Amino acid sequence: MTAAVEQRARGYIVTDGDDHLAVPVLLRYDPDAAAGAECPVVLHFPGGGYASPDRRVPRALLEAGLRTKRTEGAVRVWPCGRVQTVVEFHAPGEEPLVIQFDSVVLIRFLRRTHAEGPAGEPAVAAAAHRPGPAAATTGTTGTTPTGAPG
Repeated sequence: MTAAVEQRARGYIVTDGDDHLAVPVLLRYDPDAAAGAECPVVLHFPGGGYASPDRRVPRALLEAGLRTKRTEGAVRVWPCGRVQTVVEFHAPGEEPLVIQFDSVVLIRFLRRTHAEGPAGEPAVAAAAHRPGPAAATTGTTGTTPTGAPG
């Protein structure tokens, strides 16, 4: 059995207006819960007022979206500026949910998911998660979002 990886984060709900609502998010990765399938990263929005407080993102999609725009099903992930990443969800019957994170928070979380991953799982090169010129690791705490590309 492998321990689940959890990390609290702060995200910013991106809207059509200029205001971005800061929300708490619990990032969770539990390789034992997937039973042979690719385990997704679960983003839990406590008290967010959504029909479903949990949104799932394939870990590989989240990783790839740190570097370039990626889409899988109803989820899109892309880098936004030098230090942020946007995750966009489309659920039937709900408005799209667009949330922006400091990239360094996601990078640290993803590194931990690989460090805690199940035995025999292929290791991902540390360079895949290392912030390059497009994702600085200093001065990102408490930054405000810059908006999402259209």
